[in-house]
Amino acid sequence: MEEKSRKIERLQLIEQELQNMMVQKQMFQFELSETEEALREIKNSKEDFIYKIVGNLMIKIKKEESVESLEKKKKLIGLRMDAIEKQEKKLYEEASNLREEITK
Repeated sequence: MEEKSRKIERLQLIEQELQNMMVQKQMFQFELSETEEALREIKNSKEDFIYKIVGNLMIKIKKEESVESLEKKKKLIGLRMDAIEKQEKKLYEEASNLREEITK
């Protein structure tokens, strides 16, 4: 009986972790869509320079530098989302196994 209650507790922890991951994933998806929109706008701009807000300042930078920076950011977000999805998959499998064991 004690083993079953430990499995139930573990299952609850996994479910909490999965909810936290969903929130993180949504945040990254939002950040990714914002980054992609910024990239589209900058690439469609006919200007050679753009303005970037850094803290309380607005600085003028080359369009190419901004595109490069946003492409790196987009790649990094993609990597983070992939890592979360892998972790999510492992937790779903573990939760499924625990549910089976609990209901036996």
